[in-house]
Amino acid sequence: MTSTTPHWLNPHLFRSIERGAGPTLLLLHGVTRCGEDWQPLMSALGARWKVIALDQRGHGDSPRGGDYFVAEHVADAVRLVRDELATPLVIFGHSLGAMVAAAVAAELPQQVRGIVLEDPPFHTMGNRIAGSLWQSQFIGMRDAARRGGGIDEITDALAEIRLPRDDGGYKRLGEVRDRASLQWSALCLSRIDPEVLTPVIEGRWLDGYDMHAVFSRIHCPTLLLQADPGAGGALTDTDAEAACAAITSCQLIRFSGCGHQLHRDRPAEVLQAFDEFACSFTSLEKSPAENVS
Repeated sequence: MTSTTPHWLNPHLFRSIERGAGPTLLLLHGVTRCGEDWQPLMSALGARWKVIALDQRGHGDSPRGGDYFVAEHVADAVRLVRDELATPLVIFGHSLGAMVAAAVAAELPQQVRGIVLEDPPFHTMGNRIAGSLWQSQFIGMRDAARRGGGIDEITDALAEIRLPRDDGGYKRLGEVRDRASLQWSALCLSRIDPEVLTPVIEGRWLDGYDMHAVFSRIHCPTLLLQADPGAGGALTDTDAEAACAAITSCQLIRFSGCGHQLHRDRPAEVLQAFDEFACSFTSLEKSPAENVS
């Protein structure tokens, strides 16, 4: 069940959700999100795992302030896994969380038994972000978070964010995301430090994070879930292939036609992929995908 008394794990992390019993599964959310972003998978995962979902620094109920580079998020997670959690464990990360999960596995090979990397953006949101749709979206999100207001006000602001098109024109974010999706983004944005997005927007987010060095040091089983770059996915084919070539044991699954939020848009498929992956190196029995909440 969900913990009724979430508590601090270290100075920068907050335990958002704890549910279930069994081997430990640590869930790490993406930038602008929070631990509750994993709710679509929680019922199924909690039937077989002790699931811990965190609010990373600057997000949700975690503290504000400090640096918000990916390397700082990695340092937080390394301290947590090394000093406070039962190990060996499995880490499932989305976007920012996927990059953190990869680095933790590289840093603590004896304490991480497997990792799932859901659409890690790498330099799509690093040194390649200038002039991109992602940069425009994050500028608009930071502006909306700084202005604040009620959830409906933030949702309206998000809907009006202008995203560049290939033909030189613009489209509104509200044209490509439905109202419910925008409202969830607005709720998460109402609970972040807007400066979380500053190093992303400035193309400095991955300073101190060498993805190729990280890949070469990952020796645990790895499942890489790639969204469709043509539908809003962030992981490029080039980066996906580089990861598969460098990581000792890496399985790649591509989700055609699906954007960056795989675990929210295709929860049953993500759960099935996760179950099959976990069963390949644990003694757990498969749980049915229909347990999706």
